[in-house]
Amino acid sequence: MTPTPPLQPLLHDAVIALEAPTQVWSDAEGRMGTAPIHGVYHGDMRHIRAIDVAVRGTELESIGCASPTPRRVLLVDVLRGIDDDSADPKVRLDRERTVTAGAFSERLRVSAHLDDGVPVDLTVRIVPDFAPMQEVKAGLSAEASWSWDGAVCRADEASFTLAAAGATVTADEHGITMTWGAVIPPHGSLDLSWSVTMDDPTLVVSAAAPAEPHRLASPVDPRASRWLDRATADLDALRLALPDHPDDAFYAAGAPWFFTLFGRDSIWAARLALAAAPEMAASTLRVLARLQGTTTDADSAEAPGKIPHELRSGILSLPNEGVHLPPLYFGTVDATPLWVCLLADARDAGMPDDELRELLPALRAALDWMIVHGDASGSGFIDYADESGHGLANQGWKDSGDSIQWRDGRLADGPIALSEVQAYAYEAAVRGAGLLDQLGETGGTALREWAADLRARFRAAYWVRTEEGHYPAIALDAHGAAVDSLTSNIGHLIGTGILDPEEERACAALLTGRSMSSGFGIRTLSTGAAGYWPLSYHGGSVWTHDTAIAVHGMLRAGLADEARAVAAQLIDVAEGFDYRVPELHAGDERVPGGRPVPYPAACRPQAWSAAAAVVCARALE
Repeated sequence: MTPTPPLQPLLHDAVIALEAPTQVWSDAEGRMGTAPIHGVYHGDMRHIRAIDVAVRGTELESIGCASPTPRRVLLVDVLRGIDDDSADPKVRLDRERTVTAGAFSERLRVSAHLDDGVPVDLTVRIVPDFAPMQEVKAGLSAEASWSWDGAVCRADEASFTLAAAGATVTADEHGITMTWGAVIPPHGSLDLSWSVTMDDPTLVVSAAAPAEPHRLASPVDPRASRWLDRATADLDALRLALPDHPDDAFYAAGAPWFFTLFGRDSIWAARLALAAAPEMAASTLRVLARLQGTTTDADSAEAPGKIPHELRSGILSLPNEGVHLPPLYFGTVDATPLWVCLLADARDAGMPDDELRELLPALRAALDWMIVHGDASGSGFIDYADESGHGLANQGWKDSGDSIQWRDGRLADGPIALSEVQAYAYEAAVRGAGLLDQLGETGGTALREWAADLRARFRAAYWVRTEEGHYPAIALDAHGAAVDSLTSNIGHLIGTGILDPEEERACAALLTGRSMSSGFGIRTLSTGAAGYWPLSYHGGSVWTHDTAIAVHGMLRAGLADEARAVAAQLIDVAEGFDYRVPELHAGDERVPGGRPVPYPAACRPQAWSAAAAVVCARALE
């Protein structure tokens, strides 16, 4: 029998508690260690792989699991083995798991509604792990060696300190066990607790300073209000900072794999959430400006003025994909123009001129990157190609290897010039010119001329006509040919100014038509394409943020009815996922009475999926 190759863990039925950069995953019964994703993580390392709670003489029979806030999970078990023989369960175990940045604690309350005291022997056994996150993601995790000195568990530089008041603590080569022995008083309860505090000096991100509560009026639709409440709480739990600037927060991209700074993701999350948290735009801009490229380096994809893609504490290796990224990696073609767009958004939301002026050098550098360095191949458009041989093959938001494909299913040859990147660049140039004007700086006229030329060339090069209609292609390939698939990328063009109003209405009509609209959001690829598959990561699934970007553009383009209709679909999605919308879900056709089908490896919470709630609330006002 052929052994099963390592597989990425599935996430759809796991329970998470989090406060970035710390997260804890278990199943809905509180068991930890029964699935590959389970564990207690801090930064890019899993410190504890398994937790087993046991009470001598009885099974733990789960009857409840709730997560009232992102940081807490409440679990209820009945202990019928040490109960009396009546029908009602009278002995129970309530567990409250709490996560704060760098710490995990569990409070256990054993209660009895009996006339006599109940002896209880309770144990908690934990299995240290210290596995790098990238190994867990690749399905390659193996138990690491660790040491224990009676209080601190350590593996190389990472460690956790255990506290367990009143417990007898023992350790062997396989784990650490805490044991409590006591008697529950008649009609009383017994409270026990334990905790770990984690340390990893290699971390390059840290918890952000406390934030002001998110501000947004409750929507009229109570379901939209529930989604907004859950989403803004998740966004708060995803806030991170760089250690040298703890007051400048940004949104970590998402759990479990992306608990760090991602240029594109953090920018889009800040843009979509702008109405609720305008201060996040300014701080995200400052964080990214400090890491902006200054030189040319093929290994990291750095270029002068370029906004980075990803920040890690070490090299990120994905052997199955041939990807090995340096700790600060710049392989993103869209983050730089999006940074300029976010700066203009922040200005419109009230960012003071003195704060804008502080970012003027970064603004000029970003605009120069678009004009001077963005066209790597000489195609006349902003494009990308991995020059290192070990970076990301696709460097737009659809970054999987098969995401840019022709309508007949063939993969496009690179370098690739994505349609939405030209739209971002057009908007960035026009709005960047306005920023320069406002600050009394020169260069606005030249930028507007460059933008007008880009717009004219885009119209000539990108539009295609197929059986599905007349629309902009997803990209130009290495030969300058327009890759003719109908995709959700056209939604990113709406509201940027690169299309005229009639073209925007035509794109909106295609996005809300049957081949692109699943009924639960906009598909990434049309059902008319040969490569369509509803569980394809970027080839037929529905991404919440991607659909919300179309809503965002429709609102800006004055297409309020279309925006409202698409937003209403995402409200239905939110209800189907208990108001914590995952990174993506399947693109299956909606059926009456049906629910959205999970994409089983989707991350959640995901910052830009959570931020979509803010845009949808605005659309439904």
